Amino acid sequence: MYKKLLYLPLLVTYLFSATQYSDIKFEGLSQISQTIAIETSEFKKNTSYSEQQINNTIKSFYKFGYFNNIKVTTANDILTFTFIEKPFISALKMSGYKTREDDLEMLYKSIRVKKGNMYSPSKMAKVKERLLMALEQEGYINSVVEIEVENLSTSSVAIEFLVNKGEEIIIKDVNYAGAKELDASDFSATTVNKAEDCCFTWVYGRNDGEIQFAQLEYDSMRIKEKYLSEGFLDSIVKTPFVKVDFNTNTAKIDIAIKEGVQYKVGNTVIYLDETIVNPKDIYPELKLKKTRIFNIDKLRKDIEYIKTQVANKGYAFVDVKYDIRKDTQKNTADIIYTVSPGQKVYINDVIISGNNRTLDRVIRRNVYLAPEDLFSLTDFKDSKNALGRTGFFGDVRIEKKQISNSKMDLLVTVQEAPTGNLILGGGYGSYDGFMVNAAINDKNIFGSGLDLGLSLDWSKKTTSFTSSLKNPSINDSIYSGSVSAFNTTSDVTHDTYELTTESTGMTVGIGRKLSRHSSIGATYALTQTKEIYDDNTTNIDYVTSSITPYINFNNTDSYQLPRNGIIVGTSLKIAGLGGDSKYLKSSTSFKYFKGLDDYLNFDAIIRYKAKVNILKDEGFIAQGNSFYLGGTSSVRGYQSHAFGPDLSTDEPYKKLFSTSVELSFPLIPAAKMRWGLFYDYGMIGENSFTQIKRSGAGALIEWNSPVGPLQFIFSEPLDAQEGDHTSNFEFSLGSKF
Repeated sequence: MYKKLLYLPLLVTYLFSATQYSDIKFEGLSQISQTIAIETSEFKKNTSYSEQQINNTIKSFYKFGYFNNIKVTTANDILTFTFIEKPFISALKMSGYKTREDDLEMLYKSIRVKKGNMYSPSKMAKVKERLLMALEQEGYINSVVEIEVENLSTSSVAIEFLVNKGEEIIIKDVNYAGAKELDASDFSATTVNKAEDCCFTWVYGRNDGEIQFAQLEYDSMRIKEKYLSEGFLDSIVKTPFVKVDFNTNTAKIDIAIKEGVQYKVGNTVIYLDETIVNPKDIYPELKLKKTRIFNIDKLRKDIEYIKTQVANKGYAFVDVKYDIRKDTQKNTADIIYTVSPGQKVYINDVIISGNNRTLDRVIRRNVYLAPEDLFSLTDFKDSKNALGRTGFFGDVRIEKKQISNSKMDLLVTVQEAPTGNLILGGGYGSYDGFMVNAAINDKNIFGSGLDLGLSLDWSKKTTSFTSSLKNPSINDSIYSGSVSAFNTTSDVTHDTYELTTESTGMTVGIGRKLSRHSSIGATYALTQTKEIYDDNTTNIDYVTSSITPYINFNNTDSYQLPRNGIIVGTSLKIAGLGGDSKYLKSSTSFKYFKGLDDYLNFDAIIRYKAKVNILKDEGFIAQGNSFYLGGTSSVRGYQSHAFGPDLSTDEPYKKLFSTSVELSFPLIPAAKMRWGLFYDYGMIGENSFTQIKRSGAGALIEWNSPVGPLQFIFSEPLDAQEGDHTSNFEFSLGSKF
């Protein structure tokens, strides 16, 4: 008892004894500033501090979570805190699970770890728990995760996650209890969790049956969405119930559904100020028609259409609300839209960022809204598409930033894409031998929007060199211009004849935009040509002076990978403005692109193209002006120029038609790689389209590589005849569909 009483004063003395310090120092800090450290310590010069106060300060620093250890020393009336910080994570690696860069990025985000985070065993334990949960959500049961930590320095570590994925749970059956009007085939296109197909599950389009627990709740929403798109407004879809047999690692899923009745569209009413937009002009364009089955997707498109019509009048922040009033006796649904326009909004400024190379003015001429312009939603959307069509940018974002009730800024953020291409392509065939295509071009030289190109095509039959310069917007105006020079030598061999054609010439072009999607123009060309027959036994020299007026239309949403829109062009070459050649050459082409994501919930794209070329003799057509069929630009499966005139006839082929359809699918999205299937058909003849008819089909792999678009084409001629020059493989760098 007496000893305790003796120690008590000593303890009090220890706790409340204080020392005066003239200065304070913080060593080893990088995570917090000296100012924050002084504020945390509450230090003041020449003030006394007790041991208890110093201990409390240490505890305050530990609360930051940045430090493994904190030491305090005193010397010469200076209080010094020395910090040993927790190391940073400078490298992350995943073994046994997820290899693609974009998948890893999403995974690291979900388990809450990234480079630059501070490392601590307790944090890694929580990350490990979240990683195991992610594995389980994807259907891997009893997975094992180990974390290896490598000390790179005193301040950084490398983390490697060693994953041994557990057994996958395979869905053997999905029971849609209560589904009568719709069935499994109606849901398969939208749901993630589907029963395993009986065989060939590795084939594209077949279901492997692997369960993904994280998607089960969303599958209920997807099924509900399907019912709403079919007019079942009262439908109820319960959360899936999963029965797992861990002995066989299989599962059965039960989904309880109450369908209700199917509704048709009744009356549609739009409450909108007629002085802004007259609702009578909107009703005919709505997709939900009276007496048709109600569809939630069409409802959303109608809302977007109404919003666009109002926003095009300057009401940028228009709000469209809807109400569905069901008549359970007639099974009809009336749709009532209430439109609140808000105030008219004008553009205050257009702020551009991300363009490290491309000049601001090149971007601004493709943005259809400028300061003081009245806002238009159509102009807003078209601006994004126009920037995408330039091919200068890999990603384009345009955001609205409201700065007042009547003013907004447009924030244009671009990500530069490679525009300078070193193009190399080629193939091999029994006729042309090894073929090489090489080119150096830049669509955006020095960021100015100018297109400069040099190209060389070579095979044992053809050598061609071309240089060109194009300006799509002279002085940022609606006018464009181009110049080019070329030299071409080609050989065409027949059983008894051989023709060598040498051409040298130049072109000058001028164009004008008619609208944001269409343009007109004309190109003048002057060409000197020599045709040499039978080893110099016959020579023909002629000059072609021609002008080619044209009109083009392009409203696609991207230059590199269009998913929506069309490209149409037609031209008429008039040869006979002086010179020897006298003929007319009509060329018309059409391309169509449609993304199928809205229909399949999958990034598939259907592409279609067709072209028609016609020659008309007005006095003299050289054989070098003939049309030819075959190759990557017309019918794949056959060599380039596989079908053309027989030299013994001395008559060029004057009629050509070709068409192609492709279905494109993602292969490795992070690497911008896709694969596809195609079918080509073409016709050509001297005076008839149907003189020669051929078709081909196959598959391709396409990659938007850093040096340009690359294609590997595996083709099969479908109706080849004896003597045809066929080709089963070609690769091309620089060409697109």
